[in-house]
Amino acid sequence: MKAYVMQAWYFMNHRAFLTLLLIINVLGTVYGYYWYKGQLSITEPIFYIFVPDSPTASLFFCFAILGWLLGRNFKLMEALALVTLIKYGLWAVAMNLLTLVETGYLSPIGWMLVASHFLMAVQAVLYLPNYRFEKWHVLVVAVWTLHNDVIDYLFGQMPIYHVINNYPSHIGYFTFWLSIACIMLAYLESTKREYLQRQ
Repeated sequence: MKAYVMQAWYFMNHRAFLTLLLIINVLGTVYGYYWYKGQLSITEPIFYIFVPDSPTASLFFCFAILGWLLGRNFKLMEALALVTLIKYGLWAVAMNLLTLVETGYLSPIGWMLVASHFLMAVQAVLYLPNYRFEKWHVLVVAVWTLHNDVIDYLFGQMPIYHVINNYPSHIGYFTFWLSIACIMLAYLESTKREYLQRQ
């Protein structure tokens, strides 16, 4: 079993696979920003950076992959990618499944969003051994992530989902604790890195 894991890890970090993964994430990022064009058209410019959550998360991961291909670690990008990919990946899955529960139907595009956003979170976790960020990077990411939640749920800049209008307080509460959980994961990962470096 260990041999299979090692082979899989070697394959995942091969330059050809990382290049393919980078291309997929770049395409997904571009499509994600295009997806938000309608919401951005009615958004005040001051909030632009906070609206397209998922494509910005995959953009962070693009920079992380680029660093690995260059033999470097863009540590802040890695920390941002880990937290935001998991957070917004799972958040979108939850919102689409809540839509299914509420309406009894989810369109093929909705199922595509479930699959693609779940894979966003999965890829962030699969590459945990590659990250080299430190605690101060996690602090910066925590400020960014929680500030984004404030902008979304106090200033009304969250992604447009009809179910949010039905449960704004519940979803805001869920989102806050999802952010905390993702930040804690990143913190624990940074602590583990520091411990291993001391050995």
